[in-house]
Amino acid sequence: MDEDAAPSLRKSPSVASLRSVGSAGAPVPASAWLSWDILPSEWDILCLSTALKFLLFPAYRSTDFEVHRNWLAITHTLPISKWYYDTTSEWTLDYPPFFAYFEKLLSIPAFLIDPQIVDLNNLNYDAWSVIAYQRTTVILTELVLGAVLLKFIRGSIEPSIQRIVSASIFLHPGFLIVDHIHFQYNGFMYGILLWSILMARNGNKLASGILFAILLNFKHIYMYLAPAYFVYLLRAFCFSPTGHIHIKNFLSLANSVIAVFVVSLGPFALMGQIPQLLSRLFPFTRGLNHAYWAPNFWALVTAADRVLLKYAQMTGAEFAINESGVASSSRGLVGDTVFAVLPNVKPAHTFVITVVFQLVWLVKLWRNPTYKSFLTALTLSGWTSFLFGWHVHEKAVLLVLIPLRQVGSASRLLAAERQAYFRTFLLASVAGVFSLFPLIFNPTESIIKVVYSTIWIAAVYIPLSRRVYEYPKSVIYVIMDALEKVYLAGFPLLLLFVTAFRLFQQQPSVSGASTARGMCVATDPLNLSCTEVQHETNATAVSAMEFLPLMATSIYCAVGLVWSFLRLGFIYLHEETYQGQLTEIK
Repeated sequence: MDEDAAPSLRKSPSVASLRSVGSAGAPVPASAWLSWDILPSEWDILCLSTALKFLLFPAYRSTDFEVHRNWLAITHTLPISKWYYDTTSEWTLDYPPFFAYFEKLLSIPAFLIDPQIVDLNNLNYDAWSVIAYQRTTVILTELVLGAVLLKFIRGSIEPSIQRIVSASIFLHPGFLIVDHIHFQYNGFMYGILLWSILMARNGNKLASGILFAILLNFKHIYMYLAPAYFVYLLRAFCFSPTGHIHIKNFLSLANSVIAVFVVSLGPFALMGQIPQLLSRLFPFTRGLNHAYWAPNFWALVTAADRVLLKYAQMTGAEFAINESGVASSSRGLVGDTVFAVLPNVKPAHTFVITVVFQLVWLVKLWRNPTYKSFLTALTLSGWTSFLFGWHVHEKAVLLVLIPLRQVGSASRLLAAERQAYFRTFLLASVAGVFSLFPLIFNPTESIIKVVYSTIWIAAVYIPLSRRVYEYPKSVIYVIMDALEKVYLAGFPLLLLFVTAFRLFQQQPSVSGASTARGMCVATDPLNLSCTEVQHETNATAVSAMEFLPLMATSIYCAVGLVWSFLRLGFIYLHEETYQGQLTEIK
């Protein structure tokens, strides 16, 4: 039994049965995974969500759609020795080998459906056959996530609450926006992550470690979670509570993880291609920020640099201005991000800051290696990397939102346990989901993303808020509660501003300048050098501020995500466990 289970819960038959399944060292019986007993309401959710996803087949597709089509062609057409060398398309293979093997498997039925899908030279192929096929593969592989979430429900002592939580994950707006419109396979991979977390909850830590090692070899972004896994498995599985090492457990875990990496990387190691593979996975020549700034700490720093530069230009303030920063046009799309006023940030700086913050959570996890502590540390580790990492993509916010949604004790989610956790979840979810909105900009899909996300937030907020609401007990908490409510109320206003601004930009007076400014604004929404292009095209004052919607979205969402991060970190560090009972200092 996990250390954080309360004594009263230890006597619960449902919890006892939960703990007996997959206890340390004992595999979960296959029959347990084959017995689903899916309820009518669960079938309804699956069918309705699948119908919506089918209706989205003709929706907007980003370049990621062609990326994955090209990977189908690479893995189907070329021998494995050329997978990580091919440059036929600019969208080269840059995911770990397991994902390449995954694409290889998907390429087999793709060839049978339409051979042109896997034609390496058939760039930007967009026939209905490839659209329907690739969209369908996302829906089918996402069933891994659905299956794991059902198992979370079946093992919970509060199935009604867990059912809401599991449904909210399966129906998460992030998956709809990023996977089913924009196009990726996050649902499938987060299914593996939650499967690993489920094994940890059930006490099968060896299986948890193996599944996470498999996940790392699907997508290397999950390495941000690796420190929390390493500390938890080492402390809770390889060491006894008294500090004595379990040699058998240590060797079992080490050999299993090594075996996973051998299967993944072995063929490329034999061919001497590990350096080439690593150069594809870790392109540090990219800058600090992505083209559309992820809503993290560096978005706030970059915006501050732009504001200080503008202030210096308008007032003549004596700042030491880096001229290359004034004319910088990359802003992280290609090359380095160069600041004009603030000191420049290098990869080493982001690495040190990330490690320092993660060490804070990991020390607490080492001292208190419970399942609940593990999930919170896991979430904070991913959050730390998102906020302070190098060249973070906005889509990486899912690395925060999905584990945060599943954070909890052995059978009850923290978001449903007390107001402090629930408010943290709400702030992060609203800011994180809204930060994904700029990925979808066509009018029809924009309406879908807003309506769907609003319904999702309401469906989650109403039942859980009634359960956990607590009236603030001090002046500080009253002020904090009020400010957080004001912040949340600002999102409809931000949406109104972004929508109105874009509608106004489409008027004839400003539309003529959009083409000439396109590349400038796309590569750097805050780059002041764009003003030269804007003057040359006689753009109006509004067109000169075309960056404002992106900037406002990134900065406003960054404020919420940074505050939520500090909020959860404070709560985590102020938790203490006494005799299995959790006393939380508010």
